Amino acid sequence: MKKKLLIAGLALAFSLSIAACSLNTVTTAESSAEAQTSQTVSEESTVVNQSYNTGSSFTDRDLEQTVDTTDATTIQVKDNEDISITGEGTYVLTGTASEVTVRIDADDDAKVQLVLDRVSITNTDSPCIYVVSADKVLVTTVSGSENTLKVTGEFQPDGDTNTDAVIFSKDDLVLNGEGTLNINSTKNAVSCKDDLKITGGTYVIDCVKSGFEANDSILMSDGNITIKNCNDGLHAENEDDDTLGYITISGGTVEINAADDGIHATSYLTIEDGSIKITAAEGMEATVITINEGTLDISASDDGINAAKKSSSYTPSCTINGGEVTISMGSGDTDAIDSNGNLYINGGTLNITAQSPFDYDGDCEYTGGTLIVNGEETDTITNQFMGGGGFGGNGGPDGMGNPDGRGGFGH
Repeated sequence: MKKKLLIAGLALAFSLSIAACSLNTVTTAESSAEAQTSQTVSEESTVVNQSYNTGSSFTDRDLEQTVDTTDATTIQVKDNEDISITGEGTYVLTGTASEVTVRIDADDDAKVQLVLDRVSITNTDSPCIYVVSADKVLVTTVSGSENTLKVTGEFQPDGDTNTDAVIFSKDDLVLNGEGTLNINSTKNAVSCKDDLKITGGTYVIDCVKSGFEANDSILMSDGNITIKNCNDGLHAENEDDDTLGYITISGGTVEINAADDGIHATSYLTIEDGSIKITAAEGMEATVITINEGTLDISASDDGINAAKKSSSYTPSCTINGGEVTISMGSGDTDAIDSNGNLYINGGTLNITAQSPFDYDGDCEYTGGTLIVNGEETDTITNQFMGGGGFGGNGGPDGMGNPDGRGGFGH
């Protein structure tokens, strides 16, 4: 049986219709800006940029990658001994053990910092770190340290709580530091039921479900992430409020190999900067997708970038204002950029290899940037919108709405 250590006091192929939008088709622009809570929306006739403004979302402590451990409590992990932290403070974890859960159950205003210094924990059915209550918990890796957290079997619930991640937090969670954290999981690697922030550190994730999951938001300013063998790489979704579930990446390096979505957000997905490489069925999916800067390399077998109606509160749109974006699509019914609403390309370099480069249902505006499609530079965006009966659908004898069976295009 586990003992408890109590410590107190001290985060498409071709389609039926082709439309096109060309460079500089709109010549008048009138700008307006409206500030909203956690959100900036600016609209011009040639620019629609919808994204979350996260410039003030990180505190100084979130961004500090080293910790003063002068007054910290050092804990040597031991087999079958759970660790209970009930007070605010800094706690240094070290050693190797199995069947250990670090359980944080502190006051709602408590800030707790866990410093991982060459610690290794392997559990069968429970999280290695479990945040029940706190204002914020920071998990910080020490420079030069290699740390491993692993769950090998089926997660067991904690009463009504479905604890399904190696690091499971009900409150705000921050991951930072200068060391390495390896996480292996039979379900999620990191799950946060509030806001999850990543500001530093190196993370190597091998999991079955999501690498990083959050209810309200995932914000990344720096760090190095490698995720493999997962269903989704980054996943933000709030089932009770579809204005939340947003993701912003403003720096760092991310490499994802996923069976479903590389990056999935319910409302907003904003790329401000960083280096992102994704191999997945769908590279990136959200209701509103904005790329301002950064380097993106996406290989996908369904949609490369998909602005879908995941939130009832916003109109789907994909806006590319800058950055270096490369998308390589598999054959068949695939779209490099698929917007169930609007598509705006205002800058950057977009290099697409695909049978169906673009598919949009609403407006399209192309005002700037370099556009390369299948090796040739162009200033025209063709719309591979699948209307009518579709391939194999209703219509004429060829299944494409053409009575003579010859196929063809039409809007």
